[in-house]
Amino acid sequence: MCGICGEVRFDGRPASVETVVRMTESLQTRGPDGAGQWQERSAALGHRRLSIIDLSEAGAQPMVNDELGLAVVFNGCIYNYRQLRQELQDTGYRFRSHSDTEVVLAAYHRWNEGFVEHLVGMFAIAIVDRRRGRLLLVRDRLGIKPLYVAPEPDRIRFASTLPALLRAGGGDTTIDPVALHHYLSWHSIVPAPRTLLAGVRKLPPATMWIVESDGRTAERRYWQPDYARHPGRAAMTPQDWKEEIKAALRTAVERRLVADVPVGVLLSGGVDSSLIVALLADAGPDLRTFSIGFQDAGTEKGDEFVWSDWIADRYGTTHERIRVSNDRLASAVQQAVAAMAEPMGTHDAVAFYMLSEQVSQRVKVTQSGQGADEIFAGYRYHQPFTTARRDEAAEVFARSFTDRDHQELTSIVAPEFRCAHDASQELAAAHLNAGGADTALDAALRLDTHLLMPDDPVKRVDNMSMAWGLELRTPFLDQDLVALAATCPPELKAARGGKGILKDIARDFFPESFIDRPKGYFPVPALRHLSGPVLDLVYEALYSPVAKNRGVLNREYVDELLVDPNAHWTPVGYNKLWQIAVLEMWLQAHGVE
Repeated sequence: MCGICGEVRFDGRPASVETVVRMTESLQTRGPDGAGQWQERSAALGHRRLSIIDLSEAGAQPMVNDELGLAVVFNGCIYNYRQLRQELQDTGYRFRSHSDTEVVLAAYHRWNEGFVEHLVGMFAIAIVDRRRGRLLLVRDRLGIKPLYVAPEPDRIRFASTLPALLRAGGGDTTIDPVALHHYLSWHSIVPAPRTLLAGVRKLPPATMWIVESDGRTAERRYWQPDYARHPGRAAMTPQDWKEEIKAALRTAVERRLVADVPVGVLLSGGVDSSLIVALLADAGPDLRTFSIGFQDAGTEKGDEFVWSDWIADRYGTTHERIRVSNDRLASAVQQAVAAMAEPMGTHDAVAFYMLSEQVSQRVKVTQSGQGADEIFAGYRYHQPFTTARRDEAAEVFARSFTDRDHQELTSIVAPEFRCAHDASQELAAAHLNAGGADTALDAALRLDTHLLMPDDPVKRVDNMSMAWGLELRTPFLDQDLVALAATCPPELKAARGGKGILKDIARDFFPESFIDRPKGYFPVPALRHLSGPVLDLVYEALYSPVAKNRGVLNREYVDELLVDPNAHWTPVGYNKLWQIAVLEMWLQAHGVE
């Protein structure tokens, strides 16, 4: 797990090492264990290292192999690297390290662009093919590891975070009206390839981008499972599905033990993270688990310690409660916003930031339950899709998921930032109406998993954990588990209010009272019910001179929200004021004017 960056020029000039050094420095928290740069003519690479596999200097990056004519920087983990290494050795490749990075280089040399189909894991990879004079950028299937790009006529820069590209200087930092439309429509989600800034894009999940020496590019998507019933599984019973998915989840959890350092678990006390603990306990290692709790606010409870304690006791983990006082919240908000690669208005981003700060002092790697709701229909807004016709999917999505419709956006966004058409609903409808999904719920889960999720929970946990040099692994986003779940009958996933098949698996481990209790969320009451120092930050950001000069939103709308800070909520329970405050705080934190 690391931070990567680089620059490749097309105008005959040498790539700037100084620029790459600036980007590398901004990625320091993603890789506190070391740094490196490499430059050769028109290409330069930078890397910050978090040592997880092969802790020796032999695993340092950028990694250059003169014999193969390749250089690479790589962020992530290849869980099957030992098997690939053996396979490559059997065909004559020699290795100087025990790292997965060197396996990536050899795999590319052996299989060319097809190498990515051999990789099981999470990754953002940049390979400079020195002999062919080209750059290859590739992102993992579920978009777990980020990769931002800033293309210009004479060069391209890339980095693990958007702020790293800002540190490089130059580029178009004006706000993209379509991206702003997405942000205000979808809980601050801006799907790839857009970002809020017009001059920065991000590589979509499961995408390979090849950049030739003259600047010509070619892009291809290398993986997309069908959300349809598989003829070979037509005879499977609900019990068969339960056993097959349980086996796939067990494999996913065990894969993510690959490390030369201990692996812990973020234990919320919910079914998803508790299943990970149960399966890891079966696998046998001593296990450290961590939970976070906040002060109550109003009638909302700030922790689920009673459940996480129960799981920890049941499986004998070494468990730590991390309790956070509201006195720390205001400063943590500022730090978390600064750590965001893009603004994220979901309430639990700050919770993950504070949890990661503490956990990173104990372990370097953890597993977490993110992704289970998207894969197995765990959200309340999934339920209306279960009775909708296939051709009603886009209408149901607009009604159950959207924070603000196009008419409201037109009335609140200043004219120069306004999108003339309903860009968000058009994008959603294009995905929902595409073939390859049998039912309305299949289409919704595909949209969640492959378009929205990479820029909500996935981005959130990556940014907040890597702000403290903590590697977070997500077994529910295992590529084989996701592909299997896509073919599972949707009624099995949506049963019993959502995640029905996961709840059935959980019954092999936990009592009914644990599984069937009301669904909890990662609670941060003081951000859902704004008051005190946190509300002061909101006022300061939205009434600052730079915010007024920027004028993204009509002042009347901002004033209306601030009159009663906790009166305006989205259909799925987000504070609308908090969303726009995070947007403005992020722009100010990164000097975007």
